[in-house]
Amino acid sequence: MPVTVHDIHEVRTDTDIEPGLAARLRQSADRTAVTGQPDHEALAELRGSGLLATAVPREHGGAGGDATDVNRVVERLAQLNPSLAIVAFQHFAVSSRITEWGSPAQKRDLLPRLADGTCLAASAWSEQGAGAAKRDLSSTAVRLPDGGWVLNGAKSFTTTASVADVYLVLVRTGERSGDLGSGYGAAGQTFFLIDAGNPGLAPDLSLDLIGMRGSATGFVSMHECVVAETDRLGPEGRAAQIIAGVRESGASLGAVAVGASQAALELLVEHLRHRGQLAHPVVRDRLVSMATRIESARAVVERAGARSSADPGTTTLHSKLHASVVAEEVCLEAAGMLGSAGYTAASGLNRLLADARAVSLMGPANALCRELVASTWSD
Repeated sequence: MPVTVHDIHEVRTDTDIEPGLAARLRQSADRTAVTGQPDHEALAELRGSGLLATAVPREHGGAGGDATDVNRVVERLAQLNPSLAIVAFQHFAVSSRITEWGSPAQKRDLLPRLADGTCLAASAWSEQGAGAAKRDLSSTAVRLPDGGWVLNGAKSFTTTASVADVYLVLVRTGERSGDLGSGYGAAGQTFFLIDAGNPGLAPDLSLDLIGMRGSATGFVSMHECVVAETDRLGPEGRAAQIIAGVRESGASLGAVAVGASQAALELLVEHLRHRGQLAHPVVRDRLVSMATRIESARAVVERAGARSSADPGTTTLHSKLHASVVAEEVCLEAAGMLGSAGYTAASGLNRLLADARAVSLMGPANALCRELVASTWSD
């Protein structure tokens, strides 16, 4: 039997997340939209859910998932709680970088704990003045006589600041290059894994975001932050190579946008059902159009995860671009259809719209995505 607009609300279900957990994550999204503070109980539930094992290989205690699995889990989480979906996405990203570039000791120590949730990971790449492409970093790492490093600087818009157990930090270890290039990152940059207990590391949650308010996004400063050589991830000065591989993996922030837009559609359908308006042909046409756009975004995110295109990295950029644009469009259209019912601070749609907007600003931001896609065409 074909699916009708009356079935849209039931088609996307939380089949892979226990119903009780799903309900608590939804409730957490509503709470943090008001408080703007991380929900430690919800974070503990996420840690204990088993979902954080998705991107860790089986030999290290994980689920052995690929980018398709990562995107699917992130989308489901975003339908419930986009803030925690971003937390999970960053955790998966760090897990994957350690899997790809970590030393045997780093893999042995960190991956089992990343899988079981006892260790929550964060990425600290952005900083004020560095530009969207992170090419002109001010934060530095200087080698010490004993072979260790001392880090100084400040990172901004770090998701999971103050609640993460380990931070993947991007700093400059070489001289600034006159030619910063056209990619993401630059020569002379290096990644370090810094334990949250390092006395030289200080998180700050003073950012008051409009969206993703439960993501614990803030600043992380480093002052005479001493780390060992064994805390360096990957080759010295070649972080840009690691970053380039992130896109090739197929894991896409577009999955967050798909989940948020699906949640917005479900909220709208439930409202219209309650008002007895689902039978109106014009309403049905608009809902189907929205559902089709969401499905197209889901398809390109799934294509990115499957890495089935001739250029998987560019497809990942397209997936983030398309899905985030669709999410904002769907949320705005849903707000128009809700009318005054959606023009209240308590409306979940306003939260979803702000969350969808946040995805378009996350790295690589949509403007940079377009630049990176355009750079694939020769003059």
